[in-house]
Amino acid sequence: MVCRGKTHVFFFLLFELSLLCFLCFSPVSCQSPVFACDTTKNPNLTSYGFCDTSLSVGDRVSDLVKRLSLTEKVTFLVNKAGAVPGLGIPSYEWWSEALHGVSYVGPGTKFSSLVPGATSFPQVILTAASFNKDLFEAIGQVVSTEARAMHNVGLAGLTFWSPNINILRDPRWGRAQETPGEDPVLSSKYATGYVRGLQTADHPDKLKVAACCKHYTAYDLDNWKGIDRFHFNAKVTKQDLDDTFQPPFESCVKDGNVASVMCSYNQVNGVPTCADPNLLAGVIRGEWKLNGYIVSDCDSVDVFYNQQHYTKTPEEAAAKAISAGLDLNCGSFLGQHAQAAVTQGLLNESQVDNALTNNFAVLMRLGFFDGDPTKLPYGNLGPQDVCTPENQELAREAARQGIVLLKNNEGTLPLSPASIKSLAVIGPNANVTKTMIGNYEGTPCKYTTPLQGLTASVPTVYQPGCLDVACAGTSLQLDPAKAAASQADATILIMGADLSIEAEGRDRLDLHLPGQQELLITEVANVSKGPVILVIMSGGGMDVSFAKASDLIPGILWVGYPGEAGGAALADIIFGSHNPSGRLPMTWYPESYVDSVPMDNMNMRPDPSTGYPGRTYRFYTGETVYSFGDGLSYSHFSHHLVKALPKLVSIPLEEGHECRTKRCGSVKLLQDQCEDLAFDVELRVMNNGTMDGSHVVFLYSSPPAVHNAPKKQLLAFERVTLGAQREGVVAFRVDVCKDLSVVDELGNRKVGIGSHVLHVGNLKHSLSVRV
Repeated sequence: MVCRGKTHVFFFLLFELSLLCFLCFSPVSCQSPVFACDTTKNPNLTSYGFCDTSLSVGDRVSDLVKRLSLTEKVTFLVNKAGAVPGLGIPSYEWWSEALHGVSYVGPGTKFSSLVPGATSFPQVILTAASFNKDLFEAIGQVVSTEARAMHNVGLAGLTFWSPNINILRDPRWGRAQETPGEDPVLSSKYATGYVRGLQTADHPDKLKVAACCKHYTAYDLDNWKGIDRFHFNAKVTKQDLDDTFQPPFESCVKDGNVASVMCSYNQVNGVPTCADPNLLAGVIRGEWKLNGYIVSDCDSVDVFYNQQHYTKTPEEAAAKAISAGLDLNCGSFLGQHAQAAVTQGLLNESQVDNALTNNFAVLMRLGFFDGDPTKLPYGNLGPQDVCTPENQELAREAARQGIVLLKNNEGTLPLSPASIKSLAVIGPNANVTKTMIGNYEGTPCKYTTPLQGLTASVPTVYQPGCLDVACAGTSLQLDPAKAAASQADATILIMGADLSIEAEGRDRLDLHLPGQQELLITEVANVSKGPVILVIMSGGGMDVSFAKASDLIPGILWVGYPGEAGGAALADIIFGSHNPSGRLPMTWYPESYVDSVPMDNMNMRPDPSTGYPGRTYRFYTGETVYSFGDGLSYSHFSHHLVKALPKLVSIPLEEGHECRTKRCGSVKLLQDQCEDLAFDVELRVMNNGTMDGSHVVFLYSSPPAVHNAPKKQLLAFERVTLGAQREGVVAFRVDVCKDLSVVDELGNRKVGIGSHVLHVGNLKHSLSVRV
């Protein structure tokens, strides 16, 4: 329905939506959601099996597919799906996004004066820095509630192509901000938590909204020195693929039960991912048992035909994609060429049916074929459930939990508001709005900029220092910034990047702060009257070695892209109303990294013969500026083992196993051999400080030197909140076959024989594994 007003205020009571459409000023459009099987308009639909909610999803889908002609079928292979009015099926737009809040990216979602904005959480890289699995899921729950609320008034779809769970292999990648970081375990836990938050419904066969884990796989280069994602062939060893790039996707499918996986633009070892039957039908559908659909990144099929020239004809490209296991094409390519592929004998119609079955099954689970969604579960959700105070407070709390304190010499932070009569706030990111939410953004409920957040606590003097983050040429305004700092009791420098520096389609060439930012920081620090706190707003890490080493800059904070409430969260940290607890989800490298590591080299492991140092904390052998897991608190936390750990684990081998008669460096175990091979690690964690605070406990393992194993790898993490001078217990369950294993050169997971060292903080325990 449509409600329109001119200059007066009208009140419309929408009984069917169970919500009020207040204050409809012109122009306002209050429209109904898109759904199929509207029996109020066509009573005959009650006789169709696909509209019968008493039948199973499989039976309903089978009934629907049988009713469609081939010409109709191919219209359901693209994101702007076709309509069949005679069957009561409207056109449906599959493409919506919800990376860190409901987004206007993609044609499936829009904002209006009815719902002018949605809660904009921190960009993923900062949320991941909280290492809080409960938070990952809680954000997903809020986003799905707001998405359903918008769907009920016709402003959003039900299928959201989020999250991005690619491993952050290189800090230069423009999409670093979208990812949970460089570690496979963290990325896996983030994927599982966020997807569960988005999808979990009141009934196990239903979906609240449908999530999508992307971009599958080994995708982490956009545009670097003339190499772009549309032509890049990622040459990946089987070991690196299964050890680093695949685990988040496997967890997303197997543990998160995600409804969709998106294949990427790039090739992997010469084959486009969206045309690779081993990666799609073999792994996602076969090994991992995806209960859902596989979708291409937008125009990926067109890309591998027109740009990669993988096939000779468009019909062959369509056939290759569908035969490989692709169900849905973001774009129009399959809609244009799939029917011809069938008529030319390149593709069986049954394969098209199979793709439609996977697509329709997800829409069935979402209730799209159940009639008016406002009369179904979640039908009571509406505009009043978007941007609630509780949701906005969660955005602020997420930013607080993620912000990382990297340097705090002599306890400079927190600052005392009572002792500051004037605070200089300087930098191109000091008063930004949209920069704070990064990419794949929506319209936020409101913004609190860093300047606004700080000004709410103390009097401030603001100077941008640079007119933009590029900070080049006449953009630099040094003298006013220095004058402000020389008179203030303390100075906050808010620097870093934005989407003009790092974004989709835009990789960085170096790790320096942009332009003359370093000069601005140094000059201001030289004349500042009070302490100088450097705040870095960015997705990827920066080489801030100069600031780390400077006694004139006692404090450094990294705030990612902190979302709509980022300024308020930053002030909470700086003035001590919140104790910082975030930890870096990625390594910060020095600029020398750029010279020794080409971005198109996919190898994770170092190569001493060429001087290649490897990548991420698991393998990198060079110097770092800051390391994965770094982060300070205003409290000191200590760890103590509650009970003794085993010093020896014996692995039983079946009769005739080769390792009974010869020395083996590792052994591959069957599931029944692993059932009793587990033990508990229990720790007492003490907050020795005077402030309440949260602390992330990391459990690492350093395996034996077999199969080029990682130097150390994260097994598990837990976040614990403790009052001042309070203690708590954190427990980990260590599964020997899963946690103490490594991936060999052929992609097999094996347990190394020999000494394993478990790490928690400065605690270390040696454990010997024998057969």
